Amino acid sequence: MIRIVIVEDDPVTLARIEQCVARSDDMTVVATAANVAQGLPIVAAAGYDVLLCDLGLPDGSGVDVIRASSTAHPDADIIVITIFAEQSKVLSSIKAGARGYLLKDENLEGCADRIREVRGGGSPISPIIARHLLRQLAPAPTTDEPGTALTPRETEVLNLLARGFSYGEIADILHLSAQTIGTHVKNLYRKLEVRSRSEAVFEASARGIISLH
Repeated sequence: MIRIVIVEDDPVTLARIEQCVARSDDMTVVATAANVAQGLPIVAAAGYDVLLCDLGLPDGSGVDVIRASSTAHPDADIIVITIFAEQSKVLSSIKAGARGYLLKDENLEGCADRIREVRGGGSPISPIIARHLLRQLAPAPTTDEPGTALTPRETEVLNLLARGFSYGEIADILHLSAQTIGTHVKNLYRKLEVRSRSEAVFEASARGIISLH
């Protein structure tokens, strides 16, 4: 039986993961925490095989929990789950001991398979994150190729997406139709080579197109 600890402050995400685990007969959730302060004592007590940890916790960084787990319980595997990731956070969490890195808006229904994968020696990493790790080893030119740079309007739409606004809300803010916003989103996804909001935020943040601060 694979024993799992989840450190996640979003109750919806926590419930989705717990439901996924509950449907599997080879794993069980032994403890959960909503922040760093709750997570550190659980990690110190050990008694688990896999730690699923969010990075953006209310009282600090999940990297601290990951690092504590790696030190106190090196045989446990660690998978990071988060809504988006800046380049520095990706590298920090993996350097701290994470072996897998997933984005929340991917299909968390398949998290059980990812847990089995990491326990089997694999490293489940979201493709968008893997691409950035490879860029760290072989940096690509920073100048966009002709036709791939975002337009000012696409950048404006992306900034609003990053702040959590819906297509309809963005349309109201920019005084455009929802259909036009959808077209801008489709175009910026194509240019950034992504398929979701969080991947677009990740990619644009890593490229310096938008700032999350």
